[in-house]
Amino acid sequence: MKQAHTLKLATITLLSLVSVGVVGGGFFLTRAFNNKQEAEVVVDKSNYQDIRQQTWSNKAQINHFPAVIPTEAKDARVLFYPGSLEYGKIFQLRMKLPQQQITKALNEYRSIAKYKYQGGDTNDHANQKNGVPTTFLYTSDLQAQSFPSTYEILVLNANNRGSSDFPWNHGDSYGVAINNTTSEIVYWAEEW
Repeated sequence: MKQAHTLKLATITLLSLVSVGVVGGGFFLTRAFNNKQEAEVVVDKSNYQDIRQQTWSNKAQINHFPAVIPTEAKDARVLFYPGSLEYGKIFQLRMKLPQQQITKALNEYRSIAKYKYQGGDTNDHANQKNGVPTTFLYTSDLQAQSFPSTYEILVLNANNRGSSDFPWNHGDSYGVAINNTTSEIVYWAEEW
């Protein structure tokens, strides 16, 4: 009788532990899959207006972006990354425009740019004397690349929100990168 009672108690204990394990394991597996909220990169240019008008919250950072992708634009590429715990937000529009529009944009943005660079990327620019973070050429095969030396990177604004011990740990920058040779312009805004 005592053995039967011990066997029932052991069976109940074992079933309870298995139940807790199944429920707990299911909970943690569900959390693991649901926490895979890796922000997806949007590369569909048909989403451009929605991103510009509704998704990007700081409108001052994207006022220089065109309201719509011009009909005369060729090879337009859009990249939007909404950010994550590890990475900041990125918005880029790259396109080819007629040469006269590129020349006009280059003259306009050169006159209002706070910082100017020739080629390179955010790391190159930020590490120069009085440099600021800019961006990478994300709209080139969707990989972070440096801008070729034919690009003029014109920073319209950059805000350092880091500490004195760790400058540029947080901040934002925005502007344009223009390649007069290939008639390309890249609009960008980043927050981190």
